[in-house]
Amino acid sequence: MSAIVERVTSGEISKEGKFERQKNRFTTPFGKEEGQLPVEPNRYRLIWAPVCPWAHRSVIVRKLLGLEDVISLGTLDPIRPDLPYSDWAFTLDEDEVDPVLQIHYLSEAYKKADPDYQGRYTVPSVVDLTTGAVVNNDYFNLTRYWEVEWKEYHKEGAPDLYPEELRDEIDALNDILFHEVNNGVYKAGFARSQQAYEEAYHLVFNRFDQLEERLSKSRYLFGDRITESDVRLYVTLARFDCAYFNGFRVNKRMLKDYPNLWGYARDLYQQPGFGETTNFEAIKKHYHLCCLTTNPHKLLPVGPEEELWLTPHGRERLSN
Repeated sequence: MSAIVERVTSGEISKEGKFERQKNRFTTPFGKEEGQLPVEPNRYRLIWAPVCPWAHRSVIVRKLLGLEDVISLGTLDPIRPDLPYSDWAFTLDEDEVDPVLQIHYLSEAYKKADPDYQGRYTVPSVVDLTTGAVVNNDYFNLTRYWEVEWKEYHKEGAPDLYPEELRDEIDALNDILFHEVNNGVYKAGFARSQQAYEEAYHLVFNRFDQLEERLSKSRYLFGDRITESDVRLYVTLARFDCAYFNGFRVNKRMLKDYPNLWGYARDLYQQPGFGETTNFEAIKKHYHLCCLTTNPHKLLPVGPEEELWLTPHGRERLSN
């Protein structure tokens, strides 16, 4: 395992060799109650790295709901800086600093919030522009804040990604997707024992089989409408063949070997907000040039061909 991956996963491996993702430190919710983060346009900056599935879904939802004009966006380099700890850097920007926050490393915003912070510096991160400090890095709930608490700032005609009548079902499915798919591939990729790896491997593909069956009867996870759950599943599918299949050894089948999952992923990719925020080049750079020990000569894969994501998917036949 590379030195960078060692730093990323340090402290998150159990004695059985299982990867146990760290809990989020900044989880104060957005809302109108005392102690909550005020919902205020142009007060916050969302920091993301296009490589990260957790960050990607917050950007997809921001785009779908039309929140770009009230929540600004800062973008990090897909290649982590070579430091003795896990960090991200704004090296894509002029002078290698975020043009709004005027910082070079993401950790600077974390340290403003808590000088004694000891965890990994993760994305997505929401920074309060009045202080320059991170106020929320709760990737699991952030999209739901965009959908519910920021509703008054949604664009006209914005989709309801978290409809009240489906929330219990969406929450239940999201929990499964997190443990068995979104984080499941990381449990396989970062495992440090054969047993831990194989458990995660089977967890992922058993769930893929069930999703393949579900999507044979339904265009999206909850019928004809795109919901929060579709966003969460999509970000893992978009990274599967080009990063997880070989990099994380979840290599039973590729996404393209599942007719319904592959068609579903292409369907979403071709929808506004999905494909336009999917950066395959950044994804490949991060996983193949930054994270993997199986690529000592730092060769960047050419494929898979992005044009395949634009081929007809035929999912309209499942619409009522």
